[in-house]
Formats: sequence, C-alpha cells, structure tokens
Amino acid sequence: MMKNLKLLALLLAVTTIISSCSEDFDDNLVASSSVKDFVWKGMNAVYLYKSEIPDLANDRFATNEEYSNYLADFESPEALFESLKHQPETIDRFSIITDNYINLRNQFLGVSLNNGLEFNLYFVPGSSTDIFGAITLVLNDSEADNSGLQRDMIFRAVDGTNLTASNYPELLSQETYTLNFADYDNNGTEDVNDDIVTLNGESETLTKVQYSENPIHIAKTITLDNNTKVGYLMYNQFNSNFNNALNNVFGDFASNGVTELVLDLRYNGGGSVQTAAYLGSMITGQFTGQVYSKAFYNENLASNNRDYLFTNSIGAGGAAINSLNLNKVYVLTTNRRTASASELVINSLSAYIDVVVIGENTVGKTQISTTIYDSPDLGYNGRNPGHFYAMQPLVANSVNVNDELVPTEGLTPNIELREYPSTLGVLGEINEPLLEAALQDISGSGRFNYNTISGPEPVNDKRLFKPFEQEMYIDNE
Repeated sequence: MMKNLKLLALLLAVTTIISSCSEDFDDNLVASSSVKDFVWKGMNAVYLYKSEIPDLANDRFATNEEYSNYLADFESPEALFESLKHQPETIDRFSIITDNYINLRNQFLGVSLNNGLEFNLYFVPGSSTDIFGAITLVLNDSEADNSGLQRDMIFRAVDGTNLTASNYPELLSQETYTLNFADYDNNGTEDVNDDIVTLNGESETLTKVQYSENPIHIAKTITLDNNTKVGYLMYNQFNSNFNNALNNVFGDFASNGVTELVLDLRYNGGGSVQTAAYLGSMITGQFTGQVYSKAFYNENLASNNRDYLFTNSIGAGGAAINSLNLNKVYVLTTNRRTASASELVINSLSAYIDVVVIGENTVGKTQISTTIYDSPDLGYNGRNPGHFYAMQPLVANSVNVNDELVPTEGLTPNIELREYPSTLGVLGEINEPLLEAALQDISGSGRFNYNTISGPEPVNDKRLFKPFEQEMYIDNE
C-alpha cells in the first residue's frame, strides 16, 4: 500500500521538526483535541507554504495554554486545516483533509464507490439557474457501461426532478439515482441562445458500487492513408499499480511500428509522480539518466529535494521500459480535468521534445502532495487508532529541467478546441474532434476551425470532481 512520505530521510526530517517545534510545550497536552493537534503539527512539519502562514511558525506559541486555547478556537479539525492553507482561492486550491483515510488510499489505487459516469454540467441556454448534463466518459465494465450508457448522452433531470443550480449537488451525490435523458437541439443555428433541451422520456437507474478503474481506457494503433502508424492512448490516472500494463501498451505500439503518438489526458487529474516519469521515458527513450522533473520542498525539508530522471526500467531491477524514441507527441487536454501529473508530463517533455497540446487550458497545478497520518513519523504505520483522519497537503513544487513551473492559470494549448455537448464524438474514433485535429496535423491535411463552434455555459464547481481527483503525489516506490 501507498505511503506518501519520502521513505526514511523525510520521516526522520519530520520527526526532527516535530521535536524542535515542540520544545516549548508538552506534545501530550491536548488529548481531547488530538486530531487538531495532529493537523497543526503535520502542517507545521511538511506544508510547502509554511513560511507564508504565521500560525505555522515554530515559535508561534510561548506556552502550553496558548497552544491549547488556539486549537480550541476552531470548531473542527477541518476548520483548523482550512485556516492554515495559503491563498486557497488561487495558490493552494488542492490541499485536502479527510476523516476517512481508507477512502483516500483506495482512491489513489483507482478504487472508489462509483457508477462509472463522468459528465459536464451546463446551464440551459437562456437560463442562469436551470442545468443539464452531458456524459463525457463511461468507464469500462462499470455500472453505466453495462447499462449501455454512452458519451454524449444528455440528461435534464434526476429522479424526475429537473436539475437546477441549487439542487444538483444533492441529486447527483446519491448512491442510487435515475437519470432522465433529453435531446439537445441547436435549432439549426450557431446562436446558442435559441438552443433547446427537451426531456425525451428515456431514463436509466444507476447505483454506485465498489469499482476498480483501469486507467488505460483506450489503447489502439491507427493507420493513416499514408501508412503512418499513430498510437492513441487515453490514460485517465497515473496509478503505479498499472505501471507494467502501461509499459505493455508501449511495447505493443513499438511492435506495431508506431511513429506518432496521441496521448489523451483530457480526463486525467493526476497521480503518481514516478509513474509520470515512467510515461515520459516510454514516450522518449533517448534521454535516459537526464533530469525529467524536479521536486522542491519547504525550507525545513530542503534536504529532500529530488530529481526524477528519465529511466530505462521500472524500479530497481524491474521490467525494461518499452520506449518509442519520439521527438514529438500530441497531448489532448480539457480545462477542468487535465491536472497535476498530466501537466507535469507536458511541462517536463516540452524541455526535450515538441509537445503539441490540443484542447483547452489545463487546470494549473504544479504542486506535489503527500499523505500524512496521525503517527509519530506521520507515516501509515503506528497511526492513532482513535480516528481515521489523514491529510493530503501540498509539500513540494514540481518543475522541469529548466526550473519552469506549470502556470497557475494552466498550460495553453497550441490548437484550442473546446468540448461542447454537440461536438463530443466517440472517443478513439478518427472523427472525434480532438483526435481528428491531431491526426490532421500529423498527416498535414490542415485543420478544421472548431473555434467557430460555440456552446452553452459550463457549470464550474469543484464538487463535480471525484474526491481527491486533482492530486499529484509521491508514492512508496
């Protein structure tokens, strides 16, 4: 299982920091507030932006009583945690706390309570309150897949109740619900304001069940008219449990004579930094031993700064990496779901090869997180049996070999194409708009101007994401 603190060196550093910042008061002072005590000490030990938060200073409290009163002022561990985040609206949009670390660990392994649907929500044209949904992804062998649901299906209501800006979080968070489907009609015009969403009488009931997702959603070789072999990979999570399966995909690409690659990361919110480095090594192969990316910790943990290298094997003594030795790669993105480790791949490879980004601006998450538990060394072993809290704070910044960060506003596409309910297409098919744009660029046949297409206004709400979706983390290698 995953332990996200950096092995012994980081654990020793954390233990040292906890000791040094606790010299003025008793570690065992606040038994009744043990979770809050864990929150403060954990953030004090590892938080990337510690120096920006006065309440995390090592000398913040002069006495035991002052520290105890400070913790008591917060209604909950969550409230304390949120108060310690640096500029949460713009900089630290990603540090999280959970009262159930079992769910957190499972999520990073690709296991969750899930019905297999991912969707975007939009405002019904002409309304600022009425909402409809468009299915963007149906996970393989999921409840939704087995029920025959498909990408681009439109739903207007749940359990017979029309979706609105006020009721959709409650309706769509249920374990079991019925989607009431609709038709989207653009009235034959380019004017979005006259588009109509109408219920069509069809429905489907779905139940969320324990589901293990294979992040390799689609892997296929496409042969163009000029006999160019193009590898297409839709990859939805950097999950280290599937490193060998990912490597096998690139072995198949190599056997098929692939000379071009389209990497579809439009619904990939991140995952393991090391897996991202393996993927970069599979795409290339000619840079083994050179710096792929760098991780920088806060000033107290600077000794844990690390370079991730291009490599020719998975782990020490692991399988040889199947490399394509490419000098160019196409990456497909969206602006609400392509994040963290996906952005790291684009940023890191761009320093070495030509990366053509097609889609939308990415999320803009350059930081790395790690899971810390209420234990003496903040690791999983020895954790407090009295609760299930854990934190996933930002602990390091990731840059490429040229020390370039991913901008907070995201990475800008070379070819801008937005997904709209009327233009979703079938994933992996050559006429799906984003893939088609890549294939046209590869073949030199020109580009269709998809920027002339417009669509309804999307609903931007972090509650639409899966829990812990936009995370880039260090796992136990």
